[in-house]
Amino acid sequence: MSITSDIIRGHTEAIILSHLTEHDSYGYQINQSIQSKTNNEYELKEATLYSAFRRLEQNGCINSYWGDETTGARRRYYSITPEGRVYLARCRADWEAAKTLIDKLI
Repeated sequence: MSITSDIIRGHTEAIILSHLTEHDSYGYQINQSIQSKTNNEYELKEATLYSAFRRLEQNGCINSYWGDETTGARRRYYSITPEGRVYLARCRADWEAAKTLIDKLI
C-alpha cells in the first residue's frame, strides 16, 4: 500500500461526487471511469465504493434510483444533489489548501 493510495482513499467521496457532476452513474461505471482516468493505476474496492455511496446518501449529497434496464441486472444509479455540489466545492477548496501546504513543506 503506497501513500498515494492512502491519500486518494481520503478523497473517495469527492471523487464520486466529481464524477456525478458529469452525469448520473452506477458503481461499476464510476469505478471504470476512475481506472480509465488513472491509466489503471487506481481502483476503488467495491466495499469502499458502496460504503461511500451509503454515507453520501445519508448525508443528502446524492440520491439513488433503479435503472430501467431491459436486459441484465438492474442497476442502482446515483445522482448528485445541490447539497452534494456544495460539499464537493468544500472538498475541492480543502484539497487546494492541503496541496499548497504540502508543496511548501516538501
